[in-house]
Amino acid sequence: MSNDPAYIDRFLEMMAAENGASPNTLSAYRSDLEQASGFAKGALSEADRGALENIAHEWRDLKNNSVSRKSSSLRRFFGFLVEEGFREDDPSDALPRPGGQRNLPKILSHEEIARLFQTIEAKLNSPTAKPNDARLSALIELLYGSGFRASELVSLPRKSVMIDRPFLIVRGKGGKERLVPISDRAREAVNRWAIFVDADEKYLFPSRTGHLSRIRLFQIIKDLAAKSDINPSKISPHVLRHAFATHLLEGGADLRALQTLLGHSDISTTQIYTHVDSARLVELVNNRHPLRQHDLTR
Repeated sequence: MSNDPAYIDRFLEMMAAENGASPNTLSAYRSDLEQASGFAKGALSEADRGALENIAHEWRDLKNNSVSRKSSSLRRFFGFLVEEGFREDDPSDALPRPGGQRNLPKILSHEEIARLFQTIEAKLNSPTAKPNDARLSALIELLYGSGFRASELVSLPRKSVMIDRPFLIVRGKGGKERLVPISDRAREAVNRWAIFVDADEKYLFPSRTGHLSRIRLFQIIKDLAAKSDINPSKISPHVLRHAFATHLLEGGADLRALQTLLGHSDISTTQIYTHVDSARLVELVNNRHPLRQHDLTR
């Protein structure tokens, strides 16, 4: 039996919960992936480079913008499979890139991040502060401060963060583990929230049916953005993970160290952040250099 339908459903769930993809976008992804799965005889999730080249051949009569969209759908799907531990390699570089470049991830500026934390601090210091304000603080500190995936964050065990230990071991999808440093700020935020969580709870962020859902996390972050005077469409759990990576790289982090922190199996996935940094450098030169009338991006 083909595994493709289950993987496609999980991919679309991730896109909705972590990236805030609209219903139309999700429908387009499903159409592209199910068509490609049909070309691959139900084995898209197991496809190698040769199989993807055969799929691309089926697109030979399509316009470039259609090929570009379908290639993008498949690349994101295979990136998801690798990141979630469902396969170890990503063969999607075999797909065509007609007339375009790889999209850079959305990120937030340092000033926007500061506004998020200012909103949280105001909530915590308010006379009407609620336990969920402490939960919000812990969630954002871990997302931006340590680069958690949303699925890893919401399913953290209750006792995963120890007051005397500046790191924790995260078990991601596929059973893969990685060491994640936890800042003093994050530990303080987690300990502030843990007071409100029963000691016998399994999860650090519990809900009535288990743990906080990724969709609820997405909603919480959108609400925080709105209260921080930031366009909610700019932010998601994955955008905060991107901000963690990009801001670390800007601060001089080593790419290999960043790969380990993010839990990427393939460093080529991590290398997208070097393009983000380069894009900012080009923008800086274009806007500030005496020769700025010559656009270096052309």
